[in-house]
Amino acid sequence: MADSARATFTELTEGRPFPPMTGRAPADLAAAGFVESEWAVSGEAASYDAAVTPGDGRFELTDADTAPYATRALVRRPADPATFSGVVLVEWLNVSGGQDAAPDFTYLADEILRAGHAWVGVSAQFIAVEGGDAAVGMGGQTTGLRATRPGRYGDLHHPGDAYAYDIITQVGRYARDPQAGAAPAGPLGDLRPQQVIAVGESQSAFALTSYVNGVHARAGVFDAFLLHSRGAGFLPFDDRGRGADIRAALSVGPARLREDVGVPVLLVQAEGDLIGMIGSLPARQPDSEWVTTWEIAGQAHADLYQLGEFAQFVDCNGPINSGQQVFVLRAGLRHLVSWAGGGARPPAAPPVEIDDDNATTRNPVTGTVGNSRGGVRTPVVDAPVEHLTGEPDRDAQPMCMLLGRTLEVDEQELRERWESRAQYLAAYAAATDRLIAEGFLLADDREEILADARPERITW
Repeated sequence: MADSARATFTELTEGRPFPPMTGRAPADLAAAGFVESEWAVSGEAASYDAAVTPGDGRFELTDADTAPYATRALVRRPADPATFSGVVLVEWLNVSGGQDAAPDFTYLADEILRAGHAWVGVSAQFIAVEGGDAAVGMGGQTTGLRATRPGRYGDLHHPGDAYAYDIITQVGRYARDPQAGAAPAGPLGDLRPQQVIAVGESQSAFALTSYVNGVHARAGVFDAFLLHSRGAGFLPFDDRGRGADIRAALSVGPARLREDVGVPVLLVQAEGDLIGMIGSLPARQPDSEWVTTWEIAGQAHADLYQLGEFAQFVDCNGPINSGQQVFVLRAGLRHLVSWAGGGARPPAAPPVEIDDDNATTRNPVTGTVGNSRGGVRTPVVDAPVEHLTGEPDRDAQPMCMLLGRTLEVDEQELRERWESRAQYLAAYAAATDRLIAEGFLLADDREEILADARPERITW
């Protein structure tokens, strides 16, 4: 019914833009030779009736109905087509905070800009446009783009999250062939894409789980998927006239990713995603022809890098997790682009080790200074002076549930491990170089990673 529907793009120029929420300073797009524009995306989107058998990851969909929509897309792309890599990343913007956020652009910005990829952030979900209940953060009702800036977004309207899947499909279809039915001055201008990759974190990864397991087989517009921090469940297909309830999605499943997806899928999970609120462990699956999983040891679902300046306003009974998933994600994206282009698949990583003897908690198995064993390692975990965990303090406020902790290590324990700062820094550098050689970090990030060492923990 709507398998060939195309969106219409109209540039938004009136009033002030309301960019996705972030706590970090904006990327310097101009210095990287990038331009930014914002567009109303409109059309007729389909919804589906779903027969879901989550265990094997196959969601059988049939056409239900269609509804008109008009939502927002934010585009950041190289100004000069000669510097364009040919890759377009379509990020399903995250609405768990009650408004759009772009967590994966936050983590991946440096890699996107230096590689010359184009990025399209899509307000795919109902809450972004119409407002609604924030699932995390300070809670309460939010107003949505339309009411927040009516001069710019007043003509937007969203028929409900049941239609979000086809909205993403239509944006992806445009990104595959920007010249088909679109004016040359459209969002991607005269760029000629060669790969279109869908990315999404947290609630958006729940949604992309549903997309991979059901919609992709019929739409076929994406060349690869980067799913970041999904749970064991998935977003439903029946939310017409409303936003999806992410809390309810936490209790469904488990849903493994279908192994016959036919395009590369990289699933990147934090240690903190495996247990606790997100609870992805029941959906853990071995690597297969099209699916590769990386689990990052010592990492929380969200962290200090993502929160940026917002971290100072969060009281979690101590510092939140300061892990280094940002560097792992950049490496993961580079591997995924190569894999989707016919290159080698990403390196295989062992899973984070879980204590299966305790059926109640199933916590990660701990090693040096309390950090977990197994998983994708980072220098701060492999050459540790802190205990990094995805588990929040049990008495912290609810908004801390996904932020984990950075715990000080007893000085005597550190003295037993490190003779001096010089020894620590040498071990940290050696871990960095080994992880670069293994493919879990990028040589391009080496200086930034070395600058993220924590020698101040060693005071002797």
